[in-house]
Amino acid sequence: MHCIKTLCQRKLQSMNERRFNYSRNLPVFCAAILSLLAASPGFAEPTPQAIAAFNQRIAAVEQRLTRQHQAPDSFLAVPGSDPKAPTKLRQGELIIEQLASPAEPELPGALLHHWRGTAFAPKATAADFERLLRDFNGYPQRFAPEVLDAKVLTQHDNHLTAKMRVRQKHILTVVMDTTYDVTFGRLDSRDAYSISRSTQIREIDAPGTPHERALGPTEDHGFLWRLNSYWTYEERDGGLYIQIESVSLSRSIPTGLGWAIGPFVELVPRESLEFTLRSACNAIRK
Repeated sequence: MHCIKTLCQRKLQSMNERRFNYSRNLPVFCAAILSLLAASPGFAEPTPQAIAAFNQRIAAVEQRLTRQHQAPDSFLAVPGSDPKAPTKLRQGELIIEQLASPAEPELPGALLHHWRGTAFAPKATAADFERLLRDFNGYPQRFAPEVLDAKVLTQHDNHLTAKMRVRQKHILTVVMDTTYDVTFGRLDSRDAYSISRSTQIREIDAPGTPHERALGPTEDHGFLWRLNSYWTYEERDGGLYIQIESVSLSRSIPTGLGWAIGPFVELVPRESLEFTLRSACNAIRK
């Protein structure tokens, strides 16, 4: 029995040492990945072709949403092809859909991410949700830990500009200062929407330290070049249907580094949209 106890203690000690070494070496590991990214091809702003393809996708999305937002019978996009979707939504499930393949021929050196999420918040109203979206000062509490800071820079009626510091984490942790042009609109008291277009995204080096600085265009690692978000919400069936679409542009995965940053650039857009939608639903339910 004593031998077994001693063996278990040694095993536990070994596991703790490995866990400590992993935690201690993780910053070094991440720094090494960023160094490799800095040396990889395509380490700069997106190509004109990629920007043109992104803008083309945005134009198509916004034209479709404009048609939707003018029609009370089809104000929301029908989520997925699952006939049980309305039941799942009212039971509290989120429906997440990928609307575009990230890698497309017209996007040299870049990836386009287009996702849509739909949810249902019982007893919530369109007016309550619009107040929540407009309250940028509350974003660090409602959307923690992704949103670190948020504030409105200018505001006039249904149009404002806002700045947010956001953190995205998936092995690597990346902090960015983002500025958005935001517009609110409504069809009537029960059907409303919001459009948020990024105007500047700057990756922050050494955030929260005396050495903090915004990386320049040729230093940025390209984890997020562009991000537009579109909220559509409709009050009916005793609650609020909430839908968000996000279209973002990031650098492609450099050859040989898929193991390191593949999960970040491929998973973060979906996970961030799902997190934002779930956090918004939790906030409006409270």
